[in-house]
Amino acid sequence: MTEETKTGKFCTECGKAIHAKAEICPHCGVRQVVSGAGVAVTAPSIPNYLVQAILVTLFCCLPFGIVSIVYAAQVNGKEQAGDIEGARQASQLAKKWVWAGFLCGLVFMLFYLGIMVFAAVMGA
Repeated sequence: MTEETKTGKFCTECGKAIHAKAEICPHCGVRQVVSGAGVAVTAPSIPNYLVQAILVTLFCCLPFGIVSIVYAAQVNGKEQAGDIEGARQASQLAKKWVWAGFLCGLVFMLFYLGIMVFAAVMGA
């Protein structure tokens, strides 16, 4: 673990760990807000999409929902461990699987509705 990660200082733009007294992020070049003690910035909050993943699992598509729950559960742990990039990747994957599960469930429901309407029309 590097000294920058231990200090808990992160860039306001890219979220990567930076030196406590850095005025410009060496990773992205963005000027940082400086206080008397150095950079007074905390890591940006990364959405974990856990609620959405659980709802997709229950109501839309079980397999895709489970995958999204696995990725969503990794976000907070990686963020607290200082792996901001890993947390962002897990968040993006959770979001993609949530949307995939939602769309899969929506397509299935529309297909089922179409079959039911067709059966009602043909049976009448």
